[in-house]
Amino acid sequence: MTNDIKILGDMDQRYDEILTPDALDFIAKLHVKFNQRRLELLKMRIKRQAEFNQGKLPHFLPATKHIRESDWKVALIPHDLLDRRVEITGPVSRKMIINALNSGAKVFMGDFEDATAPTWQNMLEGQINLKDLWQGKIDFTDPNNGKDYSLNDDHAVLLIRPRGWHLEEEHVTVNSEAIAGGIFDFGLYLFHNAKNQLIQNTGPYFYLPKMESHLEARLWNDIFIMAQELLGLHGGTIKATVLIETLPAAFEMDEIIYELKDHMAGLNCGRWDYIFSFIKTLQADQKYILPDRSQVGMDRAFLEAYSKLLIKTCHKRGAFAMGGMAAAIPNRKDQKANDIAFENVRNDKIREAKNGHDGTWVAHPDLVPVAMDVFNEYLKGKNQLDKGCNHYEVTEEMLLEVHSGTKTQKGIEDNIRIGVQYIEAWLRGAGAVPLYNLMEDAATAEISRTQVWQLLKFKAPLEDGTAVTKDYVRGLLKQEMQRIEGEIGQGNFVKGRFTEAEKLFKDLIFTDKCESFLTLSAYQIIK
Repeated sequence: MTNDIKILGDMDQRYDEILTPDALDFIAKLHVKFNQRRLELLKMRIKRQAEFNQGKLPHFLPATKHIRESDWKVALIPHDLLDRRVEITGPVSRKMIINALNSGAKVFMGDFEDATAPTWQNMLEGQINLKDLWQGKIDFTDPNNGKDYSLNDDHAVLLIRPRGWHLEEEHVTVNSEAIAGGIFDFGLYLFHNAKNQLIQNTGPYFYLPKMESHLEARLWNDIFIMAQELLGLHGGTIKATVLIETLPAAFEMDEIIYELKDHMAGLNCGRWDYIFSFIKTLQADQKYILPDRSQVGMDRAFLEAYSKLLIKTCHKRGAFAMGGMAAAIPNRKDQKANDIAFENVRNDKIREAKNGHDGTWVAHPDLVPVAMDVFNEYLKGKNQLDKGCNHYEVTEEMLLEVHSGTKTQKGIEDNIRIGVQYIEAWLRGAGAVPLYNLMEDAATAEISRTQVWQLLKFKAPLEDGTAVTKDYVRGLLKQEMQRIEGEIGQGNFVKGRFTEAEKLFKDLIFTDKCESFLTLSAYQIIK
């Protein structure tokens, strides 16, 4: 049977190099085989959330206890993934790819997901950039200053993050169905680059986001197997690191590793999405309302438990346990603020290295040496697989422990200002946005809007006794929009997409139902 494949997006320069008949046939075969399972798994998410809303809590699964308690290991991990002590992440724009690979980090995660707004142009140009990379012809001249960029001979290992299962690429349909964004991103990248990567003594390596169960990991594993067979690749050629960035997934770490064990490289503490998922999963129970985002640290409560459980679980199975993102970015205009930010990053990385993480994430090249110095000090070899947190027993209650702290008006103001500005930039095509000395991506915008939504749902009292009502938040919205305009200037404000961003933010916080992802609504505006 020949699949009916339609391209609904504009065909710009060089897009035909990516959307070749053979490449489209390849991703269409994956879609036909697996899309129904993907949709069923998404329905399972909705059913599970309804159970949480009725008072059920996430828990370790009785049915898979034998997997958690039996003795098994992941398959051999490739040589170039054995040392991952510092990883840098960012979008798949041409300049970013070159700078990140040249940054001195061990790994660069090129991101089609949270750090990239999924415009048709961004998705296709990202694929073109990566194809050029593996064909040895990636370079870039900055049109603003004429500066040339080229790739060093010695550069970071590349991992690619495709979109999560909930997102679709509506510019391509197969038999009248939109193709999954994850299959589109993964499939095109693998089709065009896997064999060139193997020739260059590396391989097709991926980061997998937003999974909520081991069944979703099984889906990825089955896709890997079929993709390898179609392309004539040996079994286990594809390697994946899974971001544990949803609360339900934290209770299924062993099972997720097990499902992907022939393709598994490790797990990562996707801390910002994890905080968002904690809020979203436990949205209906007032006792799980978190304090201001700035007070929700990795060194205590549910975040500490999750981080240490991840280390213990990974190392028991021979997989790597990656630390989370340091979102701070340099502020070259304020040395004092810069020094504080760098010290905070250093302390965070010391915590991770001492606990046993094998590496960590940073968002900016200037932070690579900071993180590298810490992990060079604490790692005695290429990794810490021999350090397992075995003394640390994590209970279900520990994974649900709420941080102590305060809920303040400033916290709401920060959430509004960050949320609206991030959405505005996303609508303009930017997925990684520097705001107030932090690199924000979709995850932090999700925290911003769900925190405000949950406070509104319960009319929760702030530290000073103020009840969070719709009228109260409307007043803060008006105030913060004026503040944003003052900070960026009226001209930039008018030229931007702030009216649409403010409306979307309002829609998300004033709705009765907590929307699962803001990017689903936002995608309908930019597609």
